[in-house]
Amino acid sequence: MRMSGDKTAPNSMKVGNAMANDKRSDGQTVSKTLPDLPSDLPPDLPPGLPVALGRTQTLEQYDIRIARDGTWFHNGDPIRRIELAKLFSTVLKRDDDGDYWLITPVERGRIVVDDAPFVAVEMTVAGSGADQVLSFRSNLDHWVEAGPEHPIRVAVNPETGEPAPYIEIRSRLEARILRPVFYDMVERSETRRTETGESEVGLWSNKVFFTLGKLPGG
Repeated sequence: MRMSGDKTAPNSMKVGNAMANDKRSDGQTVSKTLPDLPSDLPPDLPPGLPVALGRTQTLEQYDIRIARDGTWFHNGDPIRRIELAKLFSTVLKRDDDGDYWLITPVERGRIVVDDAPFVAVEMTVAGSGADQVLSFRSNLDHWVEAGPEHPIRVAVNPETGEPAPYIEIRSRLEARILRPVFYDMVERSETRRTETGESEVGLWSNKVFFTLGKLPGG
């Protein structure tokens, strides 16, 4: 990632309302205006870091990707400042089609998310039975309690049968639950029989029973 202060860098992008020029295949120059993010950015960010990430006037697409392990990338380089990733996460939205966007009062741009935008890296447990409360911490330090507002779901790979557990952090935005955390959930799970006679394993949180999987042979 080049800093905007590098005067030798071609097509360098600057923070705020800076301009970046690209040439089209027909030789004409197209200007890109970079949008501003909220004004409460950390004051000690490197001055050349492109914290305001741009889009062309015709294509709403930021060169930002969230990898499966929760790492944020810009222009192929990891964003190493967790404060910056946390800031971007506050304006992250997901639409009805499943696309992810960074949306500010004046700009919106689509980004790429490999799996889920967050990763659940820790779980704490309080209480027991239906009154049990499972609290999860994300890689960006969100804490949520599993329950009606933060449901847990387990997707199953149709080819391998491998489970992939998720918890909703906020509207349509999920965290992939890391395998060690999921194993802890399985260790704490209980078995019950459903109304259809099937046996399933799961666990309670905030009076909601979340199914982790069904037992073969019912």
